[in-house]
Amino acid sequence: MDTRQKILWIGSPDEGKSSTGRWFSSNENNGTDVAIEAVASPVDAIHRMARSSYSGVFLDGQEAGAEENVIRLLQSERILDGMPDGVALVNAEMTVTWANKCLRSWSPLENPQGANFYATLGNPQIMGPDFCPFHTALATGASSNSTLQTEDKRYFQVHVAPLTDAATENAALVATVSDITAEILQQQKLAAIHQAGQQLTDLKPDEIFAMETQARIDLLKDNIRHYTADLLDVDVVEIRLLEQSSGNLMPLLSVGIDQAAADRQLYACPQGNGVTGYVAATGKSYLCEDASQDPLYLEAFAGAASSLTVPLILHDQTIGTINVESNKVRAFDAADLQFLEIFARDVAVALNTLELLVAQKNNAAQQSCEAIHSAVALPVDHILNDAVSVIEKYIGQDPAVVERLQRILQNARDIRRVIQQIGQRMAPAEALPAGCTQQLHEKLRGKRILVVDQELQVLYDAHSLLEKFGCIVEAAHSGDEAVSMFRNSPIDAPYDVVISAIHLSDYSGYQLMLRLQQLTEVVPMALMQGFGYDPGHSIVKARQAGLHPKALLYKPFKLTQLLTVVETVLDAHTAEPV
Repeated sequence: MDTRQKILWIGSPDEGKSSTGRWFSSNENNGTDVAIEAVASPVDAIHRMARSSYSGVFLDGQEAGAEENVIRLLQSERILDGMPDGVALVNAEMTVTWANKCLRSWSPLENPQGANFYATLGNPQIMGPDFCPFHTALATGASSNSTLQTEDKRYFQVHVAPLTDAATENAALVATVSDITAEILQQQKLAAIHQAGQQLTDLKPDEIFAMETQARIDLLKDNIRHYTADLLDVDVVEIRLLEQSSGNLMPLLSVGIDQAAADRQLYACPQGNGVTGYVAATGKSYLCEDASQDPLYLEAFAGAASSLTVPLILHDQTIGTINVESNKVRAFDAADLQFLEIFARDVAVALNTLELLVAQKNNAAQQSCEAIHSAVALPVDHILNDAVSVIEKYIGQDPAVVERLQRILQNARDIRRVIQQIGQRMAPAEALPAGCTQQLHEKLRGKRILVVDQELQVLYDAHSLLEKFGCIVEAAHSGDEAVSMFRNSPIDAPYDVVISAIHLSDYSGYQLMLRLQQLTEVVPMALMQGFGYDPGHSIVKARQAGLHPKALLYKPFKLTQLLTVVETVLDAHTAEPV
């Protein structure tokens, strides 16, 4: 066994000239055999010390500043060995001559020293931007960068710089290696979430046309379910939509939520409505790290331990919330918050797209419904008018003819009823004008309205507007037609409201009111006029004869005005026999 002491000599030892060299060689002081290994530079010294152990290091101090430089370099070696990034000295053949502790821990090799640099990391795939960073650094004298991907899906960024002032045969380059796996995976996850958001309602026009509204809603729910589980790694998700008028948070999607929690009524309020209510009210995301310690948290399922809730925001307005839950404490962090906020923006856009599709479909249905009314409603009115006129001529003369005409009347009314029902199914409540809902005007449903005017546009508007709310509208073009229609209306279904123009082709609306009073004790009457003078003072006289003071319309009437007047007349005559 070699028992000689090894000394690493940094400099150019000359036994013939250096007294120190002669002292080591003869070892006159202690009789110990000493072996001297000489290196020309501190870089070579680091390379030698990485491979062998030495009893001491001798520095030839003849060169000015050499001692300070070597001490600094040796200190740097200890610092580099403790760095969290990998560091390697690499020669011109891309062989690693020294590697710090971090790089050695990443290497699948027992000792990376002496191996090709890429082999020290398991021969990873070079992803660029420079596919030959070592050759570039040697050729240009400038540093170069590249990203490496290993087989186990780890990502490293390597920075290669030339040792221009300290290059030796053992070290020409220094390579710094950083583990960027977390950063790359986060970028990939963000890209995947963005792509998923684009695919939430990504359908071709023919697919959209073929799908019913509910089918599109179900598709959106399935996609949200899939992407939250796949990308966010959660199995419990809840989405609620905010009803702006009431503040009610209506459930849209509940996966993994207890039924009682899913049915829980929540409002956009920062207190008393859980985390969801707080987020909807403030528009701020909320990370609940420990459900047992959070005063806002309302249990979503047995064993729930943490949650993350973010607002669904569209055009700077909160339209709902999305909430994910876990049975683990502190299951979510700031990165999860960022991911869910990005996904929530895409969900909000998808929901808005869905609403637009529904509105577009309803608008098309509304136009179809109006086209049906335009083509059929007024001709059916003419059938009714003609049938009633003929009936009145044959009453008391030919009962068989009267009976057949009455069947014609009933069939014509049945045709209108069927058309109206089909139109209402085609144009549901969402197709109604903004601010008007069927729930607010439920009392109109099934009410029979007789409209009397010689202007066809007025009759058409009455059909179009009132029938959307379930009214049964019939028309007359003159006072005499109106009297005949009223007289021949079904005993079990008389007119609930009569709306008449002040000026008719044969007499005034007031005179029509007087004639109808001969047929029934109370006439549920409303009058309409243009913006002009009433020379016959029909309105004043009609009010004196029992017309409700608010039962007056101005042509062309607006929907809200028409609905208000009709409901006023209905309310005034609800308890009165017609």
